Amino acid sequence: MDPRFLPHNSHRDGLAAFGDRDPQLRSLASLRLVHHSPLIRELPRRTPGIYSLGGGRQVGKTTVLKQWMAALLREGVPPASIVFLTGEIIDDHHTLVHILAGELAAMPGPLNFVVLDEVTYIRGWDRAIKYLADSGALERTVLILTGSDLGFLRDLRVTLPGRRGPAATPDFHLYPLSFLEALRLDGLPPDPDALLPPEAEPDATVMGLLFAQFERYLIHGGYLTAMNDLASAGEIRPATLATYHEWVRGDMLKRGKREAYLREILGAIVHRYGTQVSWNALAQDLSIDHPRTVADYVEALATMDAVFIQPAILEDKLVAAPKKPKKIVFTDPFIFHAIRTWLTPTLAPYHDQILPAGADPHWCGRLAEACVATHLRRSFPTYHLKAEGEVDMAVVRDGRLCPIEVKWTGQIRPKDLRQIRKYPNGVIWGRVLQRRDLQGTPVLPLPLALARLG
Repeated sequence: MDPRFLPHNSHRDGLAAFGDRDPQLRSLASLRLVHHSPLIRELPRRTPGIYSLGGGRQVGKTTVLKQWMAALLREGVPPASIVFLTGEIIDDHHTLVHILAGELAAMPGPLNFVVLDEVTYIRGWDRAIKYLADSGALERTVLILTGSDLGFLRDLRVTLPGRRGPAATPDFHLYPLSFLEALRLDGLPPDPDALLPPEAEPDATVMGLLFAQFERYLIHGGYLTAMNDLASAGEIRPATLATYHEWVRGDMLKRGKREAYLREILGAIVHRYGTQVSWNALAQDLSIDHPRTVADYVEALATMDAVFIQPAILEDKLVAAPKKPKKIVFTDPFIFHAIRTWLTPTLAPYHDQILPAGADPHWCGRLAEACVATHLRRSFPTYHLKAEGEVDMAVVRDGRLCPIEVKWTGQIRPKDLRQIRKYPNGVIWGRVLQRRDLQGTPVLPLPLALARLG
């Protein structure tokens, strides 16, 4: 093995050495909060094929794969049948073919496991994988490719049709911890019904705990680094925030984007947070000449899993309405906070920006709505509904439109119900401590509904 890959392959010396010497696993051991993603159980064990794991930078893809490798070792997979390669030090597809072919030839089988991390760093990586698949070199291999640019999933589907193996689920997506996962990590019951059975009267203490945890979630967003900062230091460190906004800037610069334009566009997203916008409307507020340029930047941010573009829905077809205004939100509350610290720097961002945002009804409401949207989109096609009035969420589930209105205010006014009442299955997720029925529309405590969604 090339010595440059050895730091990520200490499992070859056994499970104990892997835990002691691997950079990711060693870092985990020093944290107060350690999460074991469900993906560790879902990633392949027995079926050869070409798989993908996508997700934004710093979300923990590499750590999850190291935990998966450790699980394979505990299940009896020989250490020599597992290899971890990082694309950051592989220049092009010729080098990749040479390295992968050499590793596969030395692996004993009958089933081998290869991780190729950050594959998009490698020029022409898809050509190398196609060649190896066509040559039969991957017939007894589980090959997992990872990337922080979700565009690589499109490249996989275009380049490798019919070559990825028989698995029903070849593509996986790692998100920050959901609200329910964050509750579990804090030691709360794993089943939301244990907190509040569906038909029980809400307990004030339990609901107070859920609301407090949700307000905390609107700060850390399920990012483990931020959660551990809060657990150990009582605040999110400026360096942690800088790490996240620097990857957004760095990856956009690698795509040939201008930092000045990026700053303008991110500032416009924050300024209009959670409201309906069009590319034309955004461009009019900026020095950028053409709406298509704005769209290119935002779409690039979406492929990085930094923002979520929530389109309007065509009700008759249950698909996106491309000509209608859309909403643009960050995929996580923590990314919102990290970007704001870049746009408006301060020496103490946690105390100067993050805590005041949580105490401001305007920002808190918009963060709560964005949080619901990005949770829903993990499982369902998610839109907003623009008709005579507006409904915040339009989820398509089992071929059916499910409207959800988010009201993170102390009082729900009759005019807030005007549009949602037109749908017999409409529901409101609100800042209420108990279930209600308001003019025939169910109102559920938002944190409880979000936990049950998980």
